[in-house]
Amino acid sequence: MSSSISHWFVGASYGTEDQTDRFLAEGVWQNGYEDKYLDVVKSIQPGDRVAIKATYVRKRNLPFDNKEQAVSVMGIKAIGVVTNNHGDGRLIDVDWEPRFEPVKEWYFYTGRQTIWKICPDKWSTEGLVNFTFNNIPQDVDRFRNAPYWKERFGDESKNQTRFKWALFYEAFADKLLAHKSDREELISFIIRLANKFDLSYIKGKQLDDICPFTVFGLFNRGITDKNRMAIASDLADYLGVDESVPESFEGIPILNNQKSWFFGFEEKRQTTDISFLWSFFEIALQFSDSDSPDARDEFIAAYDQVASQYGIGWNLTMALYWIRPWSYVTLDGQSQTYITNRLGVDIEKNGAKKRCSSKDYLKVLDELELRFQEEAYPVHSFPELSHAAWAYRDGDISSHPNATDPDFVDEKEVDEWEVDVIAAAIEPYQLDDIITDGCFIDRESLDDILERLRTKKNLILQGPPGTGKTWLAKRLAFALMGQRSDRKLRAVQFHPNLSYEDFVRGWRPSGDGKLTLADGPFLEMINEAKKDAKNKYVVVIEEINRGNPAQIFGEMLTLLEADKRTPAEALELSYRRNESERVFVPDNLYVIGTMNIADRSIALVDLALRRRFAFIDLKPIFGEVWRQWVHAKAGVSIALLEEIETRLLALNGEIEKDRNLGAQFKVGHSFVTPAFSNTIKDAENWYRSVVLTEIGPLLDEYWFDDLERSRKAQDALIAGI
Repeated sequence: MSSSISHWFVGASYGTEDQTDRFLAEGVWQNGYEDKYLDVVKSIQPGDRVAIKATYVRKRNLPFDNKEQAVSVMGIKAIGVVTNNHGDGRLIDVDWEPRFEPVKEWYFYTGRQTIWKICPDKWSTEGLVNFTFNNIPQDVDRFRNAPYWKERFGDESKNQTRFKWALFYEAFADKLLAHKSDREELISFIIRLANKFDLSYIKGKQLDDICPFTVFGLFNRGITDKNRMAIASDLADYLGVDESVPESFEGIPILNNQKSWFFGFEEKRQTTDISFLWSFFEIALQFSDSDSPDARDEFIAAYDQVASQYGIGWNLTMALYWIRPWSYVTLDGQSQTYITNRLGVDIEKNGAKKRCSSKDYLKVLDELELRFQEEAYPVHSFPELSHAAWAYRDGDISSHPNATDPDFVDEKEVDEWEVDVIAAAIEPYQLDDIITDGCFIDRESLDDILERLRTKKNLILQGPPGTGKTWLAKRLAFALMGQRSDRKLRAVQFHPNLSYEDFVRGWRPSGDGKLTLADGPFLEMINEAKKDAKNKYVVVIEEINRGNPAQIFGEMLTLLEADKRTPAEALELSYRRNESERVFVPDNLYVIGTMNIADRSIALVDLALRRRFAFIDLKPIFGEVWRQWVHAKAGVSIALLEEIETRLLALNGEIEKDRNLGAQFKVGHSFVTPAFSNTIKDAENWYRSVVLTEIGPLLDEYWFDDLERSRKAQDALIAGI
C-alpha cells in the first residue's frame, strides 16, 4: 500500500440534502461550508483516494450478535480517485466509480468528522482502507473483541459483561424525551413518587416544572441501591421502559443529596431555563447518534447556553453520561482527578465560572475516544473510566462526593434512608489472573514467588533481557493486594543521576524562587501506607541496579528489613521537617525491584542490598504454554512457533556455553511474544523483523569483539523463514 497516497472519508449531506448523486454526476466533491475545513480540503492531493460516507447507529438487522446494544455504522456510498484540487478549500475533482447499491456497511470504527483522513498504519485503519477501496471483508470479530468494544459486543457471556445498567439508562432517556412538550402528567407522577418515597427535597416544594436531568437524578443520588432500584422501577413503569432495572450501579456518578436540582426555584431561574434543558437533552441524544457537523454545532451552542444557567455546574457532564454512557464523559470531581492525574489528559476550563466550555468538553471527549482504542491504555470506554475513577481516591469509599459544586444550598433536608457514601467497587486480582494475563511460569512457582514477597517484604526479579521482569512485577503487586489498584502501586526507575533527594526527601526549587523541602515517591508511599493499614501498598523499582541503591535509599535501606518495620525502629531522616520527626517503613509497604543482570555497564549490587531482598531468577520460557498463547492471541501458526522455539533454544544453548557470557545473557521469550492481542498477518516477516531489529543488535553487543559470530547466529535464526 503506497504511503504517498492518502485516504479520505467525506460527508455528502448539507443539512437534510444528500449531495452524493450530484457529486457523482458532476465528477466532484464539494465542501459545504465556506468557513470550515478549508485548509484540510486544500491539502487533498491528486491521486488520493476518497470515499463518500454516512455514519449512523443501528440496533437491529446486523450481521452479528450486537447484544441489544446500539452499533456505530458507517455506510460507504461511493469511492473514487482525486484528479484535481481547485485550491479554494471547497472543490475537488474526482473520478468516481459507480455508486454502491446498497451501501457497503462498516461497523464499530467510524468517524463523525465531515472530512476524515485515514492512515493505514494500524490494523483498524488498514482494515477500513482495505474494506473500502480493495473490497476486502471486515474482520468483525476482531473489532467486536478489541478493547474499545469488547465490553458491549465481545465474546464474553452476558453474565460476565459489566455496565449492563447502560441499556436501561439509554432506554430511559429515549422514553423520557417523549415528555419534552407535555410535562404536566410527568410532574404529577413525580410528585406522587416523592410522596411515596418521602423525597424531602421535592415534597412540599410546589413543583410546577421539571427538567429531564432532574428526573434522572431521582435515582442517581446518594441513596441505597435498594431505593435507587425501587425509584427507577416506578419511573420505568410510568415511562414504558422495556429494559430491566439495574441490579447494580457500578461506575455511575451520583448527585450530592443536598444539590439534586439542575435548575433553581422560580426566584432564581429564568423562564426559559427548563425549556433550554429539555432542548439540550434532545440535541445531546441526536448528536450521540449522528455524524452531521450541524449536530455538533447545535450541541456546542446548546451546551454553552445551559452551562451558564443557575444550578448547573459540572453536573451537566454527569447528566450527559447518564443519558448516553458510551458516548459522553462525566467530569464530576472524582473523574476530573482521575483524568488529569492518572490519564494525564488536560481539562481546559474556558467556560462560565472556570468550568469547561463546550469546546473544552469536546476536546477532552475526542482525545479520550482516540486513546480508548490503544490496547495499553488504562481504560477503554467512558463507563470503564468512570468506574476506575470511582475507586481512584484516598481511602476505600467513594460516592463522587465532589460531583456537584456549590451553586446553591437551598435545601437542607436529607431523607432518612439516604446515605452519603457508597463502597467503592474493587476489581479482584489473584494469582490465577497473572496466568490468564499471559504469564508462562507455572502456578506453583508463582505461588512460591508471591510467598517470598509476603514474608521478605522486598523482592528483586532478575534475569536476562526479555524475560518479562517489569510486566511480572506489577502483576505480582496486584496479586499481593488482592485487587487491581493503580493507586496503591507506584512505579519508579533508578538511573545513574537519581539521588536520595529525588527518591526520599530533599530540597527543591519552588515557584517563588525559594527552596522547599519535598518528599520523594518513596516517602509519599510510606505515608500513604501508614494511613491505610488494612491494605497493601507496593513500590516497583525498575532496573534497581542502574542507580546506586545504597546512596539512593540512605537510611531507608536499614528500615526496609522485615523485622524493623515498626515505630520502635524509626530513624531520623537526613532532612527532617522538625526535631522530633522519626520515620519507619510500615509493615504493609512492599518493594519489588527488577534487575537486568546481562548489562555489563551496571555494577554489581552490594551485599547490604542483597541481604534485604529476596532474589528470584527469571528465565526464558518457551514450550507448549507459550506456543498456545501466541497462537491464540496473535494467530501465529504452531508450526512456525515450534521452529522459532527450536532456533532460540539453540541460540541460548550457545550463549550459555560461552565462557564470556553465560545463562544470564540468554534471549528471553518476550522478544517473540507480541505485546498485545493483535493478529499478525505475515508472521514470517514479523519474526524476521524481530531478529534483525531487536535480537540482532543484542547479539552484536554480546559478541562485540566477534561480529562475524553474531552475524552467523542471526542468519541461523532466520534461514529459510
